[in-house]
Amino acid sequence: MEIYDVKDCELERYITEIMLDIGVPAHLRGYHYLRDAILLSGKDMEVVSSVTKLLYPTIAKRFKTTNQKVERAIRNAIEVSWSRGNTETFEKMFGYSASSGRTRPTNSEYIARIADKVRLDIKAM
Repeated sequence: MEIYDVKDCELERYITEIMLDIGVPAHLRGYHYLRDAILLSGKDMEVVSSVTKLLYPTIAKRFKTTNQKVERAIRNAIEVSWSRGNTETFEKMFGYSASSGRTRPTNSEYIARIADKVRLDIKAM
């Protein structure tokens, strides 16, 4: 099964489960931006290679805000999940976590890794 065969609401639900398991707090604005970024990246991995020119402007337009606010909110959501989130899930997904002393992944690394996981999990269905 391909990612295009899955309904957006089902895909969004699956991404939400992953994000909550990692520890991204749902009350943060960046949570919603991040979910959209993962959804867009899962459908087209090209957007991850150009987050500042493609991904952030697309999300900013959808939420009627600026690219800078989108980037900052996503960075904050990742930072919070990195410091307070589920260490085991980070270890499984990224191969490292905050407890191993490494710095958090960049926005694009974080988005790309989760989008890739979503795509691979859907193909395995």
